[in-house]
Amino acid sequence: MRGYVGCLMAKQPNASPVIIKRKKIIQAGGHHGGAWKVAYADFVTAMMAFFMLMWLLNATTEKQRKGLADYFNPTIPINRVSGGGEGFFGGDSVFSEEAFSQSGTGASVARPTEENRARGANRISEGDGTGGEGADEAIKEVEKALLARGGESMTMEQALRHIVTKITDEGLVIEIFDLEDAALFEPDSATPAPVLDEIAELLAEVLNLASNKVAVQGHVRSYPITLIRNPVWDLSADRADVMRRKLEGAGLPGARLQRMAGFADRVPATDNPMATRNNRLEVILLRRDR
Repeated sequence: MRGYVGCLMAKQPNASPVIIKRKKIIQAGGHHGGAWKVAYADFVTAMMAFFMLMWLLNATTEKQRKGLADYFNPTIPINRVSGGGEGFFGGDSVFSEEAFSQSGTGASVARPTEENRARGANRISEGDGTGGEGADEAIKEVEKALLARGGESMTMEQALRHIVTKITDEGLVIEIFDLEDAALFEPDSATPAPVLDEIAELLAEVLNLASNKVAVQGHVRSYPITLIRNPVWDLSADRADVMRRKLEGAGLPGARLQRMAGFADRVPATDNPMATRNNRLEVILLRRDR
């Protein structure tokens, strides 16, 4: 046989030699790589972000949460409610005018007509009572002082949960409303809850930073039409009167109170007229020309 194989190899001098490889398999029970560490780190980061979110939701007011939401909202520049700016950030808004040539303090032509002249959507002339540069500075100071009270104490935080502010043509509107878990008054009555005393003291303190007149308005939710006697008018007026007396008792001079009114359920704050959110009081720091 060997002679036969040697004869074949002699006849095929260019034939490649046959190489046989044997793999040596090593059984090892060591590490399985670092992928689990990356996954664990991502999990810990996600949990930290989750608890930070829970803390922010508990530690901020409704107005502050809206500001945070608007910050991360990519539609802020064209949002009719929250878009645009004021003060140092006053800029053009796509809703200020149909034509940009009319949106400033200039004019589109040398002698514009009433229709074509600039209306000053971003810069309000003094004395028009709508805000901008001509807005009452005292109103801005009061709003700033009120918002700055957040974080002082847990009691203050609980009181501020009921409060939102907005500046309108009438002045600074401080809205105090019922929460699902915390009402301002006993159900269907004008008997105030303890939190209303905290709110009245806070408002009297910040309102005394200005000398503008003050108005108090009461609103309540709608009741079923099956009631024999609908209490909405009396209840809204009585609650407004309670707030007026508490503001005076907390140090707000009575001479500054311009008016007090009850609006029943005629101006709901939500689409659902029977929602708890419609139970609210409005304390308005009026502009000086009102």
